[in-house]
Amino acid sequence: MMDINEIRQLLPHRYPFLLVDRVVAIDLEQKTINAYKNVSINEPFFNGHFPQHPIMPGVLIIEAMAQAAGVLGFKMMNASPEDGTLYYFVGSDKLRFRQPVVPGDRLDLKARFLSSKRGIWKFECQATVADVLVCSAEIICAERKL
Repeated sequence: MMDINEIRQLLPHRYPFLLVDRVVAIDLEQKTINAYKNVSINEPFFNGHFPQHPIMPGVLIIEAMAQAAGVLGFKMMNASPEDGTLYYFVGSDKLRFRQPVVPGDRLDLKARFLSSKRGIWKFECQATVADVLVCSAEIICAERKL
């Protein structure tokens, strides 16, 4: 389990773009992570997306999955931004949205490491709400040293 302070040590994102509130479990042997984002009506994007029918933008659901995958990557490498390591989101494959995410939802994030080749990491990711799949994708990240 990791709280927000530990997450902030690994992810360079800050409000309003830090989209992982807590890590529930990391299994380095299985190379998986379970985390979540509490979706609140106070999120700044709900002012314009959409005021009368607020839904979380799909790109931010993808970003939340990528951030969870980034935490897993940092833990697998025993690295952090402090030592000059960053992961950049560079793409996705097999992306699917299945239902909207709305204020009050807890967006559960799961990622599983698939492969790494020449600094390009691939993760299988899922986002669920109340055990219902809302988004899935293979997330591709590039490891960079600053």
